[in-house]
Amino acid sequence: MIYISTIVITVVAFMVIACSYYKLIVMSEGTPEMARLASVIRSGARTFMRAEYIIIIPAVIIVAAIFSLLIEVGSGITFTVGAAMSSTACILGMSSASYANVRTTNTALQTKSIGATIRTAMLGGSISGLSVHAFGLFGLTAILLAQQNLDLGVKSSGLLLSFNYNPYIMRLTTYSLGCSLVALFNRVAGGNYTKAADIGSDYVGKITKNLPEDDRRNPGTIADFVGDLVNDIAGNCSDLLESFVATIVAAIILAINSYPNADKAFIAAVIRYPVILACLGLISSIIGILFVLLYKNSKKPESLLDTITYLAASCVAIFGGIASYIVFKDSRILPDDFRFAWASPWIAFLTGVISGVAIGKLTEHYTGLEGSPIKQMVRMAKEGIALLVTEGDALGACSALVPIVIISISMLTAYILCGIYGISIAAVGMMSFIGVTVSIDAFGPIADNAGGIAESVNLPHEVRIITDGLDARGNTTAAIGKGFAIGSAAFATCSLIVAYITACTNGVLELKGSEIIIYGLVGMILGSGFIVYFWGLLTRHTSQAAMEMADEIAKQLNLPGVMEGEREPDYDACIQIATRNAIGKMLSPTVICLFTPVVCGFLFGPALVGGILVGATITAIPIAIFMGNSGGAFDNTKKYIESGLLEGYGKGSEVHKTAVAGDTVGDTRKDVVGVALDIAIKLMSTVANTLAPAFTRFHLL
Repeated sequence: MIYISTIVITVVAFMVIACSYYKLIVMSEGTPEMARLASVIRSGARTFMRAEYIIIIPAVIIVAAIFSLLIEVGSGITFTVGAAMSSTACILGMSSASYANVRTTNTALQTKSIGATIRTAMLGGSISGLSVHAFGLFGLTAILLAQQNLDLGVKSSGLLLSFNYNPYIMRLTTYSLGCSLVALFNRVAGGNYTKAADIGSDYVGKITKNLPEDDRRNPGTIADFVGDLVNDIAGNCSDLLESFVATIVAAIILAINSYPNADKAFIAAVIRYPVILACLGLISSIIGILFVLLYKNSKKPESLLDTITYLAASCVAIFGGIASYIVFKDSRILPDDFRFAWASPWIAFLTGVISGVAIGKLTEHYTGLEGSPIKQMVRMAKEGIALLVTEGDALGACSALVPIVIISISMLTAYILCGIYGISIAAVGMMSFIGVTVSIDAFGPIADNAGGIAESVNLPHEVRIITDGLDARGNTTAAIGKGFAIGSAAFATCSLIVAYITACTNGVLELKGSEIIIYGLVGMILGSGFIVYFWGLLTRHTSQAAMEMADEIAKQLNLPGVMEGEREPDYDACIQIATRNAIGKMLSPTVICLFTPVVCGFLFGPALVGGILVGATITAIPIAIFMGNSGGAFDNTKKYIESGLLEGYGKGSEVHKTAVAGDTVGDTRKDVVGVALDIAIKLMSTVANTLAPAFTRFHLL
């Protein structure tokens, strides 16, 4: 009954998405010039997605076939379902954003109202948010419903090989793995695309040629607009969808593996509870989104976006407490590690909810225009690029400590009150209102595109003032979304590591203490080295692509008539460069993530892989926070100056050029490296969980 009710709620969410999409597309696009520009942006985004899925679809088919043939028969199907759910959500989110951008511009033009403009941008963003939440939950619940009568003790195998896997767990992990694979493809390719276009356009256009940010004479402008959609919308949707799914799957796996001798009623309760929380979170997200779309009196985007976050978090916290009482009220079936009986999982859930909100507020402090860190960055920008970059590094590094402390305290609290299961439920808590989180996150690139369209078609200055205000807030909301993904990755990956250990030791292999210490330490070192290498690889790829883009832009701007506006540059050449580099350079980081645990597991066994997971996780989390926050701060330092808030140093000044240079440094950090690290550690952990029984039986050393 629980699963059927959840399916019904997701169908209701689909109806809300459909209504919102229809409401969006029937809105006017404005002038013919605005409509034409929006059409070019949409076409560029679709071109990229088609090129990307020419690679993704065969990759999914091959991996799915391997799972069904060699691992477990049904796991190939669930892997494909995960990839399909992730792909659907990201494509739908990107499509809605490609319509919402120009409609947001037109709303600002027609109404001159920041409140109305916010609602249009959020209408587009809400489609992304609800799609992520609803599609991720729908696919997972459908799999659970299909095998709800399956005995957890049943063993199954692939069509060709027999490893005696538990099919219930295997199908869940492969569903999560399908989501993860698409997310990594989207993040790596999308990040490379958008930053190649962004950095190349800013460097040549702003610094070399003194062009406005979104001047149509710059051939990289359209590629930059497209990049906002393919990375900040499509990439972010698949990123947070896989984070959301991974947290629920980790909770279910731990529930099964951690209580092998528990009462059947209790096992059923701990399996269903995270699904119930996710469903209640979807209801809470719908409430929050409807509030912002119906509330017509707000003129401050900061207060309105904060309000819906608090509203959704409060609703899911209350609903979660009621659900915990109903599910766990029979104290006779509860284990000893539920210190406060039915309230223990609820308190663990609350730690995750509170952590998510707290990390969001900290991110807002470090990257928001009104925060002291940005003002300090602006002061450093007046002194030159070296001090600006140094300050940005310091800000990013320092900003990582408090979120990590919050995550650590939350994990300890959840563990003390509710055992290992509590940590996984805390992760579910952080991601439970993901529908609102992604909606607010998607608000940013929609507002960014809207402002760019306004400048490209030379709309009145008051329109750009409205869209710039939304854009600056959008930079902060994007950083908050990354904070949620990173924080949930810490919880979910720790849960997956524990699940991995239990999978290896549950009657299959007894790991000795000395082996764990030696192999574990080596694995930690390897895991840390992997993360640093991954960081360098992504940065190098982006810098190479940006250099090629900058060369092409410089060449075209030197052609007769381009700077004078007498002839249009070759936009398609820049789009092709961004697409070619993004697609060509996304494979190696993905292959590294997939095959590092596989190769090490079959060579050295499960203990070393466990160490790799731990080392990668404890290295990636602070680096990812540092990358996201320093990059967001660089971006808003530039935006602060461009908004005219630094008296005497406007657009085109040397200070502004310094801030633009700082933004180019931050772009790779926040939109390429930082966002990919949290996916990488979850993907590695999921691969390791999937193949854990094979590692225990087949390893050379």
